[in-house]
Amino acid sequence: MEHQIAENLAVVRRRIADAARVVGRDPSEVRLLLAVKTQPVAAIRAALDAGADLLGHNRAQELVATGPALAEAGVPPHEMHFIGHLQSNKVNQVLRWATCVQTVDTLRLAERLDAAAARRGAAEGDGAPLDVMVQVNTSGEATKAGVEPDRATELAIAVAALPHLRLRGFMTIGANSPDVDVVRDSYETLAAVRARVLAAGAPGTGEATELSMGMSGDLELAVAAGATMVRVGTAVFGARPPA
Repeated sequence: MEHQIAENLAVVRRRIADAARVVGRDPSEVRLLLAVKTQPVAAIRAALDAGADLLGHNRAQELVATGPALAEAGVPPHEMHFIGHLQSNKVNQVLRWATCVQTVDTLRLAERLDAAAARRGAAEGDGAPLDVMVQVNTSGEATKAGVEPDRATELAIAVAALPHLRLRGFMTIGANSPDVDVVRDSYETLAAVRARVLAAGAPGTGEATELSMGMSGDLELAVAAGATMVRVGTAVFGARPPA
């Protein structure tokens, strides 16, 4: 298992690098986040041992279950992001292990995260803000979460104003379509959202440069549209085991 994961990781890194070069970008501008949904600790650890340094969990319960083992001595240093729908009653659990929440799509959730980050800072004596991204539904699909693109600027400015959060950028799940142009458009829409927010120059938005978009099957389209982070699971770990 370890050897195959390492090989798959290398292949995905080459795909990212090739996609970046095709459009004249520096491959180092695009980070690889491994989506570890349903993966056992052994598989996650194999990816870390092979050089991965950025992970993402979709489910709070899995994040909590794997957190202690991935925090043990000897585990390679890494970042953990939360990339799934976050229920309000799971905020404190997620903040124990995640350094960034990519799926903020309402001001209410942002305010809960802000309050939780404030409590954590007071308890630990650490005033560092929590990194967040605004999730945007760029495909218009009812099955996908995220704020509508035409409301994203307003939400982003409101999130950036919260004192215990740091707006790092934007996240989307690409359109579920066999039409390449439709998928490309969903990614270019997120890039346009970022441009509008940065152009607004509102307080706290200056660091909102990340574009988290693209997955195993369409990362090349996302990189061409400006992705700074692609979220890949099956291309590295293979088909997901049963949940």
